[in-house]
Amino acid sequence: MKKGFSILFFLILIISFHHLQAQNPVPFQPLIHGDQQQYHKNNLGNQVFIFDPAMDIHQIQTLIDTIYNVQHERKSEFCTRRYALLFKPGTYRLDIRLGYYTQVLGLGKSPNDVIINGTLISKGLNNGNVTCNFWRSVENLTFQPIGDSTLVWGVSQAAQMRRLHVKGNIQLHDKGWASGGFLADTKVDGTVYSGPQQQWFSRNDNLGKWVGGNWNMMFVGVKNAPEDKWPDNPYTVIRETPAVREKPYLIDDPSGFMMRVPRIKSNSSGVSWMDAKEKFDLLPFNSFYIVKQGVDDANTINKALKSGKNLLITPGIYPLEESLKIDHPGTVVMGIGLATLMPTNGTPAMEIADVDHVTVCGIIVDAGLATSGTLLQVGENGAAKSHKKKPSYLFDVFFRVGGPAEGSADACLILNSHDVCVDHTWIWRADHGNGVAWEKNRGKNGLIVNGENVVIYGLFNEHFQEYQTLWNGENGKMYFYQSELPYDPPTVDSWKHDGIGGYASYKVADHVKRHEAWGLGIYCVFYKAPVVVNNTIETPPLLEKDIHHKIIFWLNGNKQSLIKNVINDKGGSVHVDHRKVVME
Repeated sequence: MKKGFSILFFLILIISFHHLQAQNPVPFQPLIHGDQQQYHKNNLGNQVFIFDPAMDIHQIQTLIDTIYNVQHERKSEFCTRRYALLFKPGTYRLDIRLGYYTQVLGLGKSPNDVIINGTLISKGLNNGNVTCNFWRSVENLTFQPIGDSTLVWGVSQAAQMRRLHVKGNIQLHDKGWASGGFLADTKVDGTVYSGPQQQWFSRNDNLGKWVGGNWNMMFVGVKNAPEDKWPDNPYTVIRETPAVREKPYLIDDPSGFMMRVPRIKSNSSGVSWMDAKEKFDLLPFNSFYIVKQGVDDANTINKALKSGKNLLITPGIYPLEESLKIDHPGTVVMGIGLATLMPTNGTPAMEIADVDHVTVCGIIVDAGLATSGTLLQVGENGAAKSHKKKPSYLFDVFFRVGGPAEGSADACLILNSHDVCVDHTWIWRADHGNGVAWEKNRGKNGLIVNGENVVIYGLFNEHFQEYQTLWNGENGKMYFYQSELPYDPPTVDSWKHDGIGGYASYKVADHVKRHEAWGLGIYCVFYKAPVVVNNTIETPPLLEKDIHHKIIFWLNGNKQSLIKNVINDKGGSVHVDHRKVVME
């Protein structure tokens, strides 16, 4: 079959199924015809496209554009389609446009092994508004913009950039509202323009220059970060990252696909991949069980886990009748293409035993209609082992209560084990979408930390009906916090407790003796009731000095609503006539 006819037929099939999707929301898989099979190798399914430089570049561009044209639409925000675009080492002349549920991954050992001569675009809708540009990512490749063009990465939450080399500039907006975001292990030769971004978190980057910033911009281990003059400017800068390891990544080795799992580095700054002495463990592809939509369920996945396999979860939505049980030390669970887990019987989607060195990355967890006590749990209740030498890591793990559909969970993420590190998470009780109402998408807490020595880099946690974050464990450290209080308490009395107005967003339990946090932005939009909140942050009095750089903002809503204080009855109030308070 001729290639021109093949690609045309393929695109017609995609578009036809897109229209059917609008009337019958079932998981979408593009049909493969003729030589389109060239993109689907390594047994990763039809929603993973694997490119190499020998392929027809015009067909690759057309395929990427077709996916974007479908996924960019606003009605795709809660669709069931998922895609991963994988690039083998080499050079490509492409303009890559990304919409919802699309992930771009380079398969090189270094970002410089995959070079895109062209641009990257994540555009907004409605006059450049990108406040709903979620669930997309780009990782492990180099962009060489043509001429003096600038990459337009207009995003908000759950849209990470990792392990990139940008030989030019990045614009983190599309000239309209923006509420992001996350940048890590990335070298930008030119300038990063943050524009109207409300907040942003950067970790272990090399920047040519950073321009702009509104409310809360944080830089940890970033070379050439802007000067910290808080509260005169919105920057919080910590020169070195105390301890972290980078997210695992797939590589295309002559012997086949493999996964590199970087090791922990201490007191680091700048990108990892420019260090010739970068240390990592190498996992062969045959150590992974490939999880596929329409084939696997909780039973088959748990059998693989019990046998000692790691998991590579391919793009799709996975209803789970029981929890996925991770009991083996060192297990790696990687989702690609925004793979999504959803418990159906009120269990957690995933339960991780109190063992060493587990890694979970790149998944969305949705609450089901039956209320779960938690969606993901690390360590059993009362977990007491030390994991200081081999801590577990969560990278780019996102949670949703409502939005795609009605669902409820008492808590989304519970960390019982000691020494866990979370590197980027968005925990969201939906404020819009399907199944969204005070009595429908019920959720008490986004995050509960019971373990000791837990570290979080980049915590976005919003709209829950009690404390957004409840920290019970000792010696916790939190770098960057973005939180909106719930939009929808129907009455003042529906959101108070023990005679206290509302709930603090960030609550450190009264018994905790050691805790430190940097860069907290907490915002309110009470659309219905004239809600009065006593404090946005509550800690034991001795820890007040250890909560650094706080900004509270009254965004919109009922004009009688009020936040009385920032922290522990101190700091002043925000309301319609005094919308912002900034504290050291």
